[in-house]
Amino acid sequence: MTAAAQPDVLVIDDEVQIRRLLRVTLEAAGYALREAENGEAGLREVAFRRPDAIVLDLGLPDVPGLDVLKRLREWSQAPVLVLSVLGQEADKVAALDAGADDYLTKPFGGGELLARLRVLLRRAPAGEEAGRVRFGAVEVDFSRRAVTKAGEAVKLSAKEYALLRMLCAHRGKVLTHRQILRELWGPKAEEQTHYLRVYMTHLRQKLEDTPNQPKYFKTESGIGYRLMAE
Repeated sequence: MTAAAQPDVLVIDDEVQIRRLLRVTLEAAGYALREAENGEAGLREVAFRRPDAIVLDLGLPDVPGLDVLKRLREWSQAPVLVLSVLGQEADKVAALDAGADDYLTKPFGGGELLARLRVLLRRAPAGEEAGRVRFGAVEVDFSRRAVTKAGEAVKLSAKEYALLRMLCAHRGKVLTHRQILRELWGPKAEEQTHYLRVYMTHLRQKLEDTPNQPKYFKTESGIGYRLMAE
């Protein structure tokens, strides 16, 4: 997607009314829209059209949405926003673990949908800046493995830095407790959420202006964490 091009969004949903609503909402906001009414058609569209983002319903008539996600993640990293009538915590965790970048429950507001898509479509700047992430007064320079706040160096432990790097790499995206624990502590630690609470507290104390009311390191209750960064 070039800077001047319309972002290309693929909607995979079998409900005609939802597709119609999304077409009106997205096209009015300047998006180019493609549609698929089932999972197999959606996977073909992704393979041939390479959309900038995907809006995926979980309740598809041919292939379960979670299976579509898992198959998609074998070869594509296109950002995926799940839309579903399933609003339970376990449903959201399952979708995020399967590879979704975000989850929105039906019925939804057009403004929130567009806001979430903007986050998913946000790309790291090109060139030299690609190795840096900024939020508030904090700058993370991956090339130098350096973290500063208001120009002052911030000392992080190896595990704190690894957690920060993971959150930065997926900024704007919800990372589940299980995803983080598996990557940073290994598969045997997937249920040890107290590890995560401790290190998240450390990051907030060192990098947030008001650790008890975090602006950047957001908790998704019962699910995981999200870094809200530029």
